[in-house]
Amino acid sequence: MGLTASVLAIDAGNSKTDVAVVAADGKVLATARGDGFRPPAVGVTAAVDALADTVTRAYTAAGVGSAVHVSACLANADLPVEEEELAAALHARAWGASVDVRNDTFAILRAGVAEPRGVAVVCGAGINCVGMRPDGRTARFPALGRLSGDWGGGWGLAEEAIWHAARAEDGRGGPTALTDALPSHFGLPSMYALIEALHLEHIAPARRHELTPVLFRSAEGGDAVARTIVDRLAQEVVSMATVALTRLDLLEEETPVLLGGGVLTAGHGQLDDGVRELLAARAPKAVASVVRERPVLGAALLGLDRLGANAAAQRKVRTYFASDE
Repeated sequence: MGLTASVLAIDAGNSKTDVAVVAADGKVLATARGDGFRPPAVGVTAAVDALADTVTRAYTAAGVGSAVHVSACLANADLPVEEEELAAALHARAWGASVDVRNDTFAILRAGVAEPRGVAVVCGAGINCVGMRPDGRTARFPALGRLSGDWGGGWGLAEEAIWHAARAEDGRGGPTALTDALPSHFGLPSMYALIEALHLEHIAPARRHELTPVLFRSAEGGDAVARTIVDRLAQEVVSMATVALTRLDLLEEETPVLLGGGVLTAGHGQLDDGVRELLAARAPKAVASVVRERPVLGAALLGLDRLGANAAAQRKVRTYFASDE
């Protein structure tokens, strides 16, 4: 175990962790997958402990004991102070001589661009946006939900749908197909029954996210309330992207805008059309596309960027993950 790799790439999301061990020439020596990374729920020490098994398996498969650099893109690293705390915890593990920690949205961005230049908006359970330039400048948002001014994400969309449906049923709001569609998803007869079941946790709180696809189906069916919610999400996505482009002085340059996360990659026609139409109006030089590459590729490329790897090395690691999909 005396050999040393060039980059230990870590992409740790809420639901799963992917690790890749990469040589200086871009060859992927080994990969491993583990459980989710949730420091808010279990604490930083326990969360990093959970990473250790995955890293150890990857290092063992690669036949190495450490790396020159650890490039970690981690969920819940939303503030610089959190990145610093997590970087210190990873550095203490001695997995590499140097450590960079970034929010996991940066991995999605870097995976989708040929150079570290562009903006990414990710909409999954929550919503986030980051941007970067090759000179190291970045743009980002705290992405802490309503506390930091965010709106959207699968969780937020589900809550918005419930709010409108509840008001429609009791007469405070206008009619919407969501009033029947949401409780029907759980086999319940009314919004009152759904509200009761959620409040008493007869339905697990985590299952609320199941209502987001119901919202989109209602929008596709022509429901005006559901369509209004989807339109608002498109506005939020473009607002975040436009602000990031402006902060990085990229609004007047042809710049990639990457869309990632389960909501933005699901192929919802109304949402996709809305994002592209609004982006064309507010940032006409932006080039929107959906990111389908594995985020751990982005973490690996960020690590190679840090070490000054050449284009051939970057192509090699990208080719590996393209063939691995």
